[in-house]
Amino acid sequence: MTQSNPFPFATDNKRYHTWNYHLRNHFGHKVFKIALDGGFDCPNRDGTVAHGGCTFCSAAGSGDFAGNSVDPLEKQFHDIKTRMHRKWKDGKYMAYFQAFTNTHAPVEVLREKYETVLKFDDVVGLSIATRPDCLPDDVVDYLAELNERTYLWVEMGLQTVHEATGTMINRAHNFECYKEGVKKLRDRGIRVCSHIINGLPQEDTAMMMETAKAVADLDVQGIKIHLLHLLKGTPMVKQYEKGLLEFLSQDDYVKLVCDQLEILPPEMIIHRITGDGPIDLMVGPMWSVNKWEVLMDIDRELMRRGSYQGKFYNRKEVNSQP
Repeated sequence: MTQSNPFPFATDNKRYHTWNYHLRNHFGHKVFKIALDGGFDCPNRDGTVAHGGCTFCSAAGSGDFAGNSVDPLEKQFHDIKTRMHRKWKDGKYMAYFQAFTNTHAPVEVLREKYETVLKFDDVVGLSIATRPDCLPDDVVDYLAELNERTYLWVEMGLQTVHEATGTMINRAHNFECYKEGVKKLRDRGIRVCSHIINGLPQEDTAMMMETAKAVADLDVQGIKIHLLHLLKGTPMVKQYEKGLLEFLSQDDYVKLVCDQLEILPPEMIIHRITGDGPIDLMVGPMWSVNKWEVLMDIDRELMRRGSYQGKFYNRKEVNSQP
């Protein structure tokens, strides 16, 4: 089949700049992301900045598919690697410190954990999930050092640019803090991936588009677009029970993601465009567990529109290439 759009970002005819496509082009082969639990806490849980955590965050610190924190990093890595190879025979690995806030510790603790996984066979890089209020200067210095030695991404949850929503979900930092965190990392040449969530309580389509537009204007090299999925045991269940949250339909979500892709820079790497959780913990929306169906619907909608990532992007300034 001939693809007519001017940005054929992947060999499988995607119309957006996929993470898989980027890694294959950067490394020349398949790279698996191995999600780990480094045993960190979160400043939004332990009282450093707040208590209770973000209302959507699970007991696993949004690391529901990461390794088991009671296991050493080597065992976590081996177990998840083995599962990955049931689907893909060959590849190398990026260690992903996913659960909780993975710079919320003294530098010597971070160094011990990160250097441990970098020694594992065929690890080609690190991805570190954290918060913008957990980037003290000595930590950023160490991240900059790592960035010289390995392929590094720092992932930070923005979720929304709307401060009222941020307060409602107990995010405990604001957009200005987020921009400061991005600048700290970019001043040292470190790649940044911003996380946003579609479907947060009381947000409409226009508000979610404003968040995507704000990320498009930041100097970040990647984005994760998440669907809000509500899990049992999270504080947001109470908000749902009070009628403060209404789940997006699959059709509305697909159209929204396509709208967002159209206004993002064409070079921005799309690390994720949906989200799901453990099915035994899901409150909703239940359609989200059919991840591949959602991805195919997004492909079909872009094809139907004759559209692609960046079609309506208005560049203010050139973001640094990843």
